[in-house]
Amino acid sequence: MNDTAPRPTLEAVAARAGVSRATVSRVVNGGEGVREPLAERVRRAVEELGYVPNQAARSLVTRRHHAVAVVVAEPESRVFADPFFALQLRGISKELTAHDNQLVLLLTEGRDDHTRVARYLAGGHVDGALVFSLHLDDPLPGLIQRAGVPTVFGGRPGWSDGTADVVYVDSDNRGGARDAVRHLLGLGRTRVAHITGALDQTSAVDRLDGYRDVMGDAAPDLVAPGDFTPAGGERAMRELLDRCPGLDAVFAANDLTASGALRVLRERGRRVPEDVALIGFDDMLPVAEQTDPPLTTVRQDIEEMGRLMARLLLRGLDPPPAAGPAGAGPEGTAPEATAPEASAPAGVVLPTTLVRRASA
Repeated sequence: MNDTAPRPTLEAVAARAGVSRATVSRVVNGGEGVREPLAERVRRAVEELGYVPNQAARSLVTRRHHAVAVVVAEPESRVFADPFFALQLRGISKELTAHDNQLVLLLTEGRDDHTRVARYLAGGHVDGALVFSLHLDDPLPGLIQRAGVPTVFGGRPGWSDGTADVVYVDSDNRGGARDAVRHLLGLGRTRVAHITGALDQTSAVDRLDGYRDVMGDAAPDLVAPGDFTPAGGERAMRELLDRCPGLDAVFAANDLTASGALRVLRERGRRVPEDVALIGFDDMLPVAEQTDPPLTTVRQDIEEMGRLMARLLLRGLDPPPAAGPAGAGPEGTAPEATAPEASAPAGVVLPTTLVRRASA
C-alpha cells in the first residue's frame, strides 16, 4: 500500500502566508479587494503547498460552477463536418479558458434532445449557456427561458414565442450580401443568381434579403434553395443552370454552398470566373483558399463571434460587488469600487468585409 499525503487545507495556506483563512478564501475564489502584496503571498503559498480548491466547497461560497454549456442546435454529423462550428467553438473555448471556465458541449439531434438539454440546464450544473444555429421553429429558446439560465445567443433571434430581451451576437448578414451582389454587378454581370441557406435560420433570410435589396424581385428564377452544405449547393446549382442557362454570376449563402456550386459549374463546362463569377460567405480559410480558383467571399469573424458571446455571458455572470462600509472587509482588504459596470447590449452585430480572390 502507498501512503497518500494529506491534501493541503485552506488553513495550511493561511498559516504559510501569514494571513487569515478569510483572506486566503477571498484570493482563491477570485474575490476583489485584497491588497496585492498579501494576495501575492497567498498565491505563493498555494503554489508551494500544491493547494487545489475543492470545487464543491468553492461553489457554495461563490455560487458559481465555473462551467458554461454550449448548445448547438444541430446533429453531430453536421457540427463535426462544418468548419464554421469549429471556428465558433474555438473562439468560445479560448474566452472561457482565459477566465478559468469549463466548456460543456450539448448537441441536439432531435426533439427528444431539447427536453434533455433543458432539463440539464435547469439542474444547476452550469452558470449559463451559449446557444447557436437555432432554427425558426426550435423550442429551445422558450425551454431555456423557463430554465432560468443566463444565455447569450449566436445569431439574430427569429422566434415568436414571446421570448424577449435576449442578448445575441451576429454578423451583418444583410449588408454583407448587398456588398457581394454589388461587386458582381460592378464586374459587368447582369444575371446574378443566389443560392440560399436554410431559410428556417435568420442568417439565410438576411442574406436573401440583402440579395433582393440590390436585385429586387424581378428575377425569381435566379433564386434556388440551399441548406448551407456542399450537397445543397450542388443541387441548387444544377437547378439554376437547367432553369437559367444564361446566368453569369452566383452569390452563394456560404462557402460550403459555393464549393458545391463550383463542382457543378466545372461539370457543366462553365469556367469560373470567365463564364460565371462566384462569391461565397464566411471566409472559412480551409474552404475559401483551397477551392480552384480560390473563392471570393464575404468575411465574418466567426471566431471573434464566439469569443464575444462568451465575453458577454461572463460579464453578466460577474456583476460588480456591492460596496460595504468604509474600511470594512477581511484582513488586508481595500474598500470595493462602487461604480457599476455598463449593462451588456441586447444585440451586437459585427461588420463584414468582402475578400476578393480569383473566383469573382
